[in-house]
Amino acid sequence: MRDIRNVAIIAHVDHGKTTLVDEMLKQSGVFRDNQSVMERVMDSGDLERERGITILAKNTAVIYGDIKINIVDTPGHADFGGEVERILKMVNGVILLVDAAEGPMPQTRFVLQRALELGHRVIVVINKIDRPDARIIEVVDEILELLLDLDANEAQLDSPMLFCSSRLGIASYSPDVTGVDLIPLFATIVDYIPAPDMDVDAPLQMLVSSVDYNDYVGRIAIGRIERGVIRQNQEIIVCDYHGEKPAKKAKAVTIYEFDGLARTPVLESSAGNIIALSGIGDITIGHTICDPQCVEPLPFVKISAPTMEMTFSVNDSPFAGREGKYVTTRNIRDRLLKETLKDVSLHFNAIENSDSFNVAGRGEMHLSILIETMRREGYEFQVSPPRVLYKEIDGELCEPIERVVIDVPEANVGVVIEKMGSRRGELLEMVPVGNRMKLQFLVPSRGLFGYRNEFLTDTRGEGIMGMIFEKYEPFRGDLSRRNTGSLIAFETGEAVAYGLFSAQDRGQLFISPGTQVYAGMIVGVCPKSEDMSVNVCRKKQLTNMRASGSDDALRLVPPKNLSLEQCLEFLADDELLEVTPQSLRLRKSILDHGLRMRALKTGKA
Repeated sequence: MRDIRNVAIIAHVDHGKTTLVDEMLKQSGVFRDNQSVMERVMDSGDLERERGITILAKNTAVIYGDIKINIVDTPGHADFGGEVERILKMVNGVILLVDAAEGPMPQTRFVLQRALELGHRVIVVINKIDRPDARIIEVVDEILELLLDLDANEAQLDSPMLFCSSRLGIASYSPDVTGVDLIPLFATIVDYIPAPDMDVDAPLQMLVSSVDYNDYVGRIAIGRIERGVIRQNQEIIVCDYHGEKPAKKAKAVTIYEFDGLARTPVLESSAGNIIALSGIGDITIGHTICDPQCVEPLPFVKISAPTMEMTFSVNDSPFAGREGKYVTTRNIRDRLLKETLKDVSLHFNAIENSDSFNVAGRGEMHLSILIETMRREGYEFQVSPPRVLYKEIDGELCEPIERVVIDVPEANVGVVIEKMGSRRGELLEMVPVGNRMKLQFLVPSRGLFGYRNEFLTDTRGEGIMGMIFEKYEPFRGDLSRRNTGSLIAFETGEAVAYGLFSAQDRGQLFISPGTQVYAGMIVGVCPKSEDMSVNVCRKKQLTNMRASGSDDALRLVPPKNLSLEQCLEFLADDELLEVTPQSLRLRKSILDHGLRMRALKTGKA
């Protein structure tokens, strides 16, 4: 039986986890010398590659000497923290990756705290030491302060520290010595991370920490075998620690072990291994697979509750059903149900007497990734503006508060503090880092809606912002969602240059000539704080009279093309976003102008 190490790589978003795994795979001989390998090979999804972020945790394995190292590459964005929390149950230690310039960020704190609570050993890796603005010594001090702040035990405070560049594939034990390969990292994993308990004689027990799905074999359970041996076609019992579902009999149809990027079918696997298992129809995350003679469910790590909610509903606009393949309530419900099987941080429930569902997640990006994925799969639906989930604690209304860390040039500090103050933010600390400033705030989640793009504009693209859910606090007072209005199409038809030319004086347009519009559709933003109806379909009346200069070519300002995230940030409380595979259309929830005005007067809009 081969010696095993199970380790997860955790870090804040964009600190280099996936790039490091790439190099570990290359240097351990997973790829042939002449094999063409794309960058960030672990980011297999289209959205992951486009956005440069990891959304789903991925399993891989490398061989170092005679030891198999199972590696889990985890997401770095706070909205996918549910992925990280459950993955930590599969491993015996973590590699904490920290950017040599940015230092510990909010997600660094979050994932490290979870790892310390589980008693995992930590290997600290200072990454990107080749950056010209690297400040290695200061970052080392910041990590030690963070470990102290999180009540790490003596062994965790004495964690080994390595200095590496994922991009160059080098690591060393000292910042003053340039490494030549990743051998120091492999050696530290083998020497410092303990081997899992390999009691192969005890009855079988395995906790399902992740679920994959395949159209051919259905659900695939992924987890670590805690004890015993599992064999192909063996009779097993699936049980739940919380007793929500009765225990049931099943059969282990196919067993896979991870080998590089592949899943290799095996006839049996023993304690300590991370495996994938198919053949159990309704298995889900948190279930325990046991020997029929010894049914002992394992406790499952509590996943943090969602803090944000949106309403997904059937598209009822005049253009409904033109572009989507899946448009009915049943289609949307089935797709959301399928998503909750893989994503334990996502909840949804149907709204009575309507074709709508309330979908709750960890943040704007969490929900926007789901919307974009469904859109690409051919779904057509409409969504409401995001809203936070309030709680009543000791008889007082409380709201979710985010810890926000902002790194900006000194010249931009004033505007950031001003904007945060207007969003009910509380400044915790301000620390100079070279010619930049690092600011920490506690801000209501609702105060951050729509701020990211504004922040990038205010800092001319030089600012770095990270956030993580901190706690629930008493409600901090009213906040206006936005201080601009909408330009609304007055009639249904095709937008023409003449109508757009007249409308562009009212504000920034979102559409170009030839765009099909309907009455109540939002075609632009009005700088005033009130909505304005415009007729973008109006054509020039043709007469036999001509005047000098009146027939000159109309000069149109290029429209502003909004991304999905920008559309969600733009939405006011009385607006919806129509999502189809081909289009994103902003619209008023009440399309008819007369009904909308009446609702506005009676306060029902």
